[in-house]
Amino acid sequence: MAKWFHSGRRRDLCALLYEAGELRAQSLKNRLESHYDERIDPGSFYGTLSALVDAGHLERRTEGIADVYRLTEGGERALRDHYSWLSARVERGGSHGDGDGE
Repeated sequence: MAKWFHSGRRRDLCALLYEAGELRAQSLKNRLESHYDERIDPGSFYGTLSALVDAGHLERRTEGIADVYRLTEGGERALRDHYSWLSARVERGGSHGDGDGE
């Protein structure tokens, strides 16, 4: 699995952007805070967005004074791959282990 998915916040940001198409940073932050039901440190939040942009999973453009984000094709592909992987685990339900000894 790609490093960018090691963070639940990164996965969740990408899922929100997949659903919306594109969002201003503040709207994205508000949606994530609403999902987590807690405030997110702005420095940490923007650091996560920057890491996703630097990794090529998000595109950032400026609209007036706001930054607007959207998934890249690579980001969407990684999200779909993760969704498939996670769905397979959930569909197995009560099965324990995945055959790799963990």
